[in-house]
Amino acid sequence: MDDLDELEADSLFILREAYSRVRPLALLWSLGKDSNVLIWLARKAFLGRVPFPVMHLDTGLEFPEAYAFRDRYAQEWGLDLIADPCPPLEATDPTLPPASRVAARKTEGLRAAIQRYGLSGLIAGIRRDEQATRAKERVVSPRAEDGNWEFRDQPPEFWDLYNLDRPPGAHVRIHPLLRWTELDVWRYIARENIPVCELYFARNGRRFRSLGEIGITHPVVSDAADIPAILAELRVTTEPERGGRSMDNETEDAFERLRVGGYL
Repeated sequence: MDDLDELEADSLFILREAYSRVRPLALLWSLGKDSNVLIWLARKAFLGRVPFPVMHLDTGLEFPEAYAFRDRYAQEWGLDLIADPCPPLEATDPTLPPASRVAARKTEGLRAAIQRYGLSGLIAGIRRDEQATRAKERVVSPRAEDGNWEFRDQPPEFWDLYNLDRPPGAHVRIHPLLRWTELDVWRYIARENIPVCELYFARNGRRFRSLGEIGITHPVVSDAADIPAILAELRVTTEPERGGRSMDNETEDAFERLRVGGYL
């Protein structure tokens, strides 16, 4: 087995453990590369079918290319898609900076969805290398009834033993890609020929490395118009993956406030 085989096997194990021990369960789909890989892994784990709903928290502000990608592959992959609209901006914390407040609509949408569908577990495609706050996560991370995350009081995970128990009213976030890197994800996409949104490929000298809402997500300078070029770029770049995310550049604690409050 090479390193990608080991990462894949680890993620398949986590997905199967979660499905066997946590119900009801849903997978969060941002329409980006990481959650596309996660859906691909779930299909592998369960004989070609994702056996739980796939949830897109829809702010109405995704790029048209992302919506087209969602509608095509939800059908092609046979997904049980939930795409409920997120609450309006007025429902979010007014003390957050502007871009973070737009992103917080997903926090409120997620909180409402957990209650609406009675979810006990959420599978999410986050990675530790993507952002410093996410490096504090566990593979299985408990959330309080209101969605709050107490990152200082998380269960240890020794020898790949995951605590999937939760108190009444709480839920767990399950992160099968936590140990992957951005480069691992793109190498796996290349190996498996996994579809991704066209916005990841350069047009007129710019491309997106991270997908989000219109107005708070911006492309970065790049000439990488195909996967081999993206792989070559990632091996030498020193620019952060989320450099095009406005909310990451507003205030020092903005992203951590979002995460502690229940953001993805």
